[in-house]
Formats: sequence, structure tokens, C-alpha cells
Amino acid sequence: MARRVALPFYAYAVLANSLFQRGVFVLYLARQGFSAAQIALLQTLLYIISALAEIPTGLIADRVGRRASIVIGQVVIAGCLVGQVTLSGFPSFVALFALQGIGMACVSGADTALLYDLLRRRGAETHYVKVKSRYATFAATTMALAIALGGSLQKVSWELVYLASAGALLLATVVLLTRVSEVRGQDAAALDEPEAATTGGEPAGKAAVLRSLTPRLASLVVVSGLMHATMTPYFIFAQETLSDQGIATTLVSVVMSAGYLIGGFAPLLADRADRRLGVHLLVPLTLLVLAAALGLSGLGLAWLTIGVFLLAVGVPDTTAVVVDNVFNEGVPSRYRASLLSIITFVESLLIGCGYLVLGRLMDAFGPTSGLAWYTVVPVLALLVSVPALRKGQWVKPAP
Repeated sequence: MARRVALPFYAYAVLANSLFQRGVFVLYLARQGFSAAQIALLQTLLYIISALAEIPTGLIADRVGRRASIVIGQVVIAGCLVGQVTLSGFPSFVALFALQGIGMACVSGADTALLYDLLRRRGAETHYVKVKSRYATFAATTMALAIALGGSLQKVSWELVYLASAGALLLATVVLLTRVSEVRGQDAAALDEPEAATTGGEPAGKAAVLRSLTPRLASLVVVSGLMHATMTPYFIFAQETLSDQGIATTLVSVVMSAGYLIGGFAPLLADRADRRLGVHLLVPLTLLVLAAALGLSGLGLAWLTIGVFLLAVGVPDTTAVVVDNVFNEGVPSRYRASLLSIITFVESLLIGCGYLVLGRLMDAFGPTSGLAWYTVVPVLALLVSVPALRKGQWVKPAP
């Protein structure tokens, strides 16, 4: 039963992550005449709009349907990609990136909630970690290949790069509409209370979602956000640090590609890590690895920086799957998508802040020392994680 649910999601993961423009979009924006500051503003706008749209789109996914929310989001993103090669001017791109942020918010949370609920509907939710880890691997490896192919497609035309990406997203929605069942609010409520299917149960609202959170779960949400706020800017700015330490650009690109592949295959270890260590050990170990990697990178030894980077890049991807499973297991189905959207909101907000903080540190202390100073973020996450690592309930019992 788990395989029947998983196979269409694997196909969706491949198509939804065939984003050929991902590795060259900065070059395209520069070709449009945008300055580095304008490009940074577009990226910041993308994260902020996505974060602000997370909660309302999560409520839509709980009420209208998880699959419908994903389809809407991917169609919006595809339209924005088409717009980027048919429109011109900075104001037009501001609007396109804002819409793309809304599309991303429609997808995030809804895809995970849909996968978990379909497994639960068939009594196969115990296979979630294994299925989600393979799903993440398909997504990451496809993204890595798409980035590599994007440069070749660009030699033909920029239009081909963006239109091929948009076409892949539309094919992904076709897979969902033809191979994946819908889960709406009443369906999700029925997974919690079977009688809700006959009494017209409705998904809980945002206030009910927030009231259900315990300090333990809220702590894990913040820790998860800080973990992503450490790894995501670290992955991007490590390029500048390696260059500052004398590594040639060609080798930097090889290291980044290897990092993508390691991050793609690392989630396959999530099921074994969950059974042997559990979230109580994985979370602090991951934060310690990140803190050590950032600190050692600050020594200025290029090959040490490469080594700790390649070690650190896979650990958070493994832990993220296990933490994601905790969120799904601890949350009633009737407002799973809403809570996952709140979690993504926190993560997106912290990632955006992380970019600003690490950028300022690098400007102030240099690319190498600035990375070392950023160690304060995973250390802070370790302190915040104390309530999450204690025993107790993840959500408050329904009144």
C-alpha cells in the first residue's frame, strides 16, 4: 500500500524539481540589466512573500484540499517562469517574484501533508520516513541534474531554459491530478475521528492550530527553523569563503555540485537514523556538526573547509526528514497542512534573517571569519532545543 502511494509522488518529485533555470537565473537577471542589489531584493521579496503567505495558503489546503493547493501553486510558479522570459523591467519582475512566493507557499506544507495523510488513509503511515526520504532524494538529485543541464540549454536560448522548467511543473500537476487522490478538510478530520465523515466534521481554524501547540512542539519548530537558517545561507556563502581561501572557481563549482548530491542521498539514511538515534539525539548532534563546521571553516584552511562542508551538508537533510515525521505524527490530520505551513513560515522567516545576518558578518569580518562568527546561530538553536528534547506531549489534547 505504501508503494502505491509513493510511486506517483516520486514521479511528481522528479518533474517538480526539473527547474533548469535554478543554476543560471542570477546570470539571466544580470543579463536583464538588474544590479546585484536588485537581484538580492528580488530574492528577499520571494522569501518574505512566501513566509507571509504560508498560513493563509495552509488554511486553504486544509479546507479546499491538499492536492488542489499544490496544483494551484505549481501553475502559478509556471506562469511566473513564463513571465520572466516574456516581460521586462524591474517592476514586472517584482510582481512576478511576489506571485512566485505565493505559489511556493501553496505547495509547501501541502505536499507533505498530502503524502502523510494518504499513507495514513491506507494504514501505512509507519512507512512515512522511508517514503519521504526517497522522495527528498529524487527531488534533490533531479535538481542537481537540472542545474547541470540548465547551462547546456542556455546555449540554445534563455527561453528554452525557462519554458522547459514551466513545462515540467505543468506535467507534475498532471501526475497529481491523474494519479493522486485528494484529501480535503472533512477527509482529514475523518482520519482523526471516523465519525466526522458522517457528521460533517470541519478542519480546525488557525486559532485552534495555535492553541494545540505545546511549548515542546513550539521549541522544535523554532529549532528546525534555526537549523535551516544555518544550513541554507552556509551552503550559498560557502562559495565565497572557499574563493577567499584560494580555491579556484572551477573547483568551487565541483564542491557545490558534490554538496548537492550528498544532500540528495543523505535522506536515505533517515529511517535508520530515526530507529537507532531518534529525534532526541539527532537534533543536538546535527546542531553540533553545523557549529563545528562553521567554526573550523573560520581557521582559513581551504581543504579543511571543503571537508567539513561536505560532511555537514548531508546531516541536516537526514535530520529534517525525522523532524518532519515528528511534526506529522504529533499533529491531528484536520489541521496538518495549516501547522506545516506555520512551520514553513517560521523557517522561511529565519532563513531570510540568516541571509541578512551572515551577509553582514562577512562584510564586517571577511568571508572566512564571518562564517565562523555565524556559529552563534546553531549554538542558540541548541539552547532553544532543551524543551523539545524532554519527554511529553507534542500537542495539547482536544477539549
